[in-house]
Amino acid sequence: FWTVSVLSMAPAKQQSKGPKKGGKKKAVDPFSKKEWYELRTPSMFTNRTCARTLITRTQGTKIASEGLKGRVITLSLGDLNDKTQDTFRKFKLQIEDVQGRHCLTNFHGMDLTRDKLCGMVLRWQSTIEANVDVKTTDGYTLRFFVIAFTKKQEEQKCHAYAQSTRIKKLRAKIVEVIQREVARCDLKAVVQKLIPDSIGQDALNEASAIFPLSGALVRKVKVLKKPKLDLGRLMELHGEGKTDEFGEGVARPDHYEPPVVNAV
Repeated sequence: FWTVSVLSMAPAKQQSKGPKKGGKKKAVDPFSKKEWYELRTPSMFTNRTCARTLITRTQGTKIASEGLKGRVITLSLGDLNDKTQDTFRKFKLQIEDVQGRHCLTNFHGMDLTRDKLCGMVLRWQSTIEANVDVKTTDGYTLRFFVIAFTKKQEEQKCHAYAQSTRIKKLRAKIVEVIQREVARCDLKAVVQKLIPDSIGQDALNEASAIFPLSGALVRKVKVLKKPKLDLGRLMELHGEGKTDEFGEGVARPDHYEPPVVNAV
């Protein structure tokens, strides 16, 4: 028998001269590069320091405070005022300035939770929705959305539907009330009215003369336009601006001259 030796044609493995590409990188905690900032709410709310937010630390030309400006935060009114009965009303706050580790926010919108809206919509009644754009005295343009529901009258046995002519009159009256209550106020006064929803209560009282209503609420508020950022006005909104208080007067005799100081 003949013995045939077969030589392997596979090339020899080359020795690695360095570390392999695509190796495992060292795991770095992403939160180690971030820092916390406190959110300061305007003076209309009871709980001034309501929450905290994260941002990556300043690196090179990427400044942390600039990345925070314009950020919008949604918070419940129950968290802002420490009241459990107002949790269905949500307020949007926008960061407009950063001072140290404190972010100064301003009003950016309002909305109701979905479960509150779904709980109000019932059968055998008419739903009236109205929206209107109103400009405040300090230059903010707000869009209000109001929702109202009819109530059963004495002659109505099984439903509380309103005629289309009555619905048009109700909608016009609601728009009139909103324009009257908002156009003569600044943004701070408008937010103070939105917290207890006095605008919706006024619309309910005046529109009920046209057709009985079971309820009326400001469903949503949007900020369409806002004036240029005024730092002094923002500080006044947070209760840290200039006050109108003056010092007490000091009684001095006539022809009074201050004493001469030899050295300063």
